[in-house]
Amino acid sequence: MTPTRSTPLVIGVVGPTATGKSELALALAAALGGEVVGADASQLYRGMDIGTAKLAPPERRGIPHHQLDVLDVVEEASVAAYQRHARADIADIQSRGRHPVLAGGSGLYVRAALDVLDIPPTDPAVRAALAERADREGSAALFERLTELDPVAAAAIEPGNARRIVRALEVIELTGRPFSATMPTRTYEQPTVVVGLRMPRPQLDARIDARVRRMWADGLLDEVRHLETLGLREGRTASRALGYAQALAELDGAMTPEQAQDETATLTRRLVRRQESWFGPDPRITWLGATASDLAEQAVAVVRAAIGDNGGHG
Repeated sequence: MTPTRSTPLVIGVVGPTATGKSELALALAAALGGEVVGADASQLYRGMDIGTAKLAPPERRGIPHHQLDVLDVVEEASVAAYQRHARADIADIQSRGRHPVLAGGSGLYVRAALDVLDIPPTDPAVRAALAERADREGSAALFERLTELDPVAAAAIEPGNARRIVRALEVIELTGRPFSATMPTRTYEQPTVVVGLRMPRPQLDARIDARVRRMWADGLLDEVRHLETLGLREGRTASRALGYAQALAELDGAMTPEQAQDETATLTRRLVRRQESWFGPDPRITWLGATASDLAEQAVAVVRAAIGDNGGHG
């Protein structure tokens, strides 16, 4: 659908892992008349529940959730496919006069759903040829080529980041346009308000540790054993998800239970730092304390003010 002044406002809930985004999204949907759209790459997978902290159906208060359980573990997640499906869900929710409440910590997925973002095509053969050239000649040679073809993109990419250099050259070869022409800007696709959750680092680290231990106590290994029968090891994306890769290593005897849990917690803390770096500089986000006793009320007030700024619609 084409957004109009009477189209319900899009609401986003973002922030690092373990800050309570799913619960706040649920509270906002309940208070404002909305439905939740997930923006977590791992929660797209059916059966990946415990390790992704996915809300179980009974915990969803009867509020519809979209972009959960839409992929089998053998399938590869794609930002382009997610953008297409998430935006279709958002439009459908709005067509019924309800607010889409997008919630998740996968930064690129959030931007793909909410921002003006043109995701350029990919070609495995072209990418493989460029990657082989990078291995053979070194990333410096490809970076020099990128600097000649697209100096703006080169200025935004580290000279040693071979993966991004290869991607930029792939896009140039496939589209005939500079890669920089497809780089995202902070412009919403339609009227949107986003709240972010923050938590002091020591408190968040402790919460991550407790969450990881609880995942194992709640039966993550049994969940992974079941997913193995569905092809988990063949799924490039799913098998590498945090917690799942470590659980597989434990089942293989390559890690002890303690090592698997410690590595999961360590890598989750690193993920949190990346999420903070991704979302933190965005001036459009209104940040709230994740542990505030009146968090839901604060968030509802932020959204209602945005609805007023949007002409009272939504």
